[in-house]
Amino acid sequence: MFDRKRLQIRPLAERRHDLSIGELLPLDAVPQPLAPPAMESLKVLGKRLVEARDRGAARLMLMGAHVIRAGVARQLIDMIQRGLLSHLAFNGAGPIHDYELARIGATCESVARYIRTGEFGLWRETGQLNDVVNRGAAAGLGMGEAIGRHILNSDYPHRATSVLAAAVEHGVPVTVHVGIGYDILHEHPNFDPQATGLASYRDFLTLCETVGRLEGGVALCCGSAVMGPEVYLKALAMARNVARQEGRRIADFTTAAFDLIPLQGDLRREAPRDQPHYYYRPWKTVLVRTVADGGESHYVQGDHRRTIPHLRRFALASLD
Repeated sequence: MFDRKRLQIRPLAERRHDLSIGELLPLDAVPQPLAPPAMESLKVLGKRLVEARDRGAARLMLMGAHVIRAGVARQLIDMIQRGLLSHLAFNGAGPIHDYELARIGATCESVARYIRTGEFGLWRETGQLNDVVNRGAAAGLGMGEAIGRHILNSDYPHRATSVLAAAVEHGVPVTVHVGIGYDILHEHPNFDPQATGLASYRDFLTLCETVGRLEGGVALCCGSAVMGPEVYLKALAMARNVARQEGRRIADFTTAAFDLIPLQGDLRREAPRDQPHYYYRPWKTVLVRTVADGGESHYVQGDHRRTIPHLRRFALASLD
């Protein structure tokens, strides 16, 4: 097996960054409108989030790392503070960007540049996040809470822009769903797969508990083609198994997929098996299969830098 002790780890100060703290959107920024179908869906979804909050149902957002990279941290934090989001579920890369922004005010390296030199992902301060997860796992925490607590209690100059810290501060579950080998943290000598696996599995069980309160709620899958649909699918199976034993149903709720991919046809039905989109999980899992017993679903095509601020804006309009 590869000996990680041979790796040369360099300081973050030597890395060129593609996103800086100054590029985060102002809280009340109003981006250009999207196409009419997307705007109509966002209006409905904003209203559904408020309705779910008022009835105490789950308001879940599953997201890929590009949501953080889109610079919408302030919008997400405000939605947390207002109770519009009751659970945020990240893939493994999202918290890395959140942590780097909080710590040094910059994130995102050029893969094309650093993969050529073998430096991609091998940055000292980023690797220290493994120590945070290891300590958190030993203390009985999930991965999201461990990272969020660390940032919240740190003296990082930009910790006020951390989505994970805001979630922990306001008692909102924040979870991280990891695939071993997917993330740059797994390159580092201090990566402990046992600790990460334990902490991430605790997060999965926390997600299952949230999905158990999805009746009358909302589940948004933003920029995640695999992690979001897959962990949501298994969590829903487990939650429905228990609900059925208790004489309850988890069927009447709203889902949405946010992505850049153009989809055509009746999105309430699966794409034909002979088309590539049949294998696109947000369509068949989030938009069709899991809401087939009474829910509603929406597809929002557009850049997260535009869709998330409009979602927040429509939700605030429903509060008035």
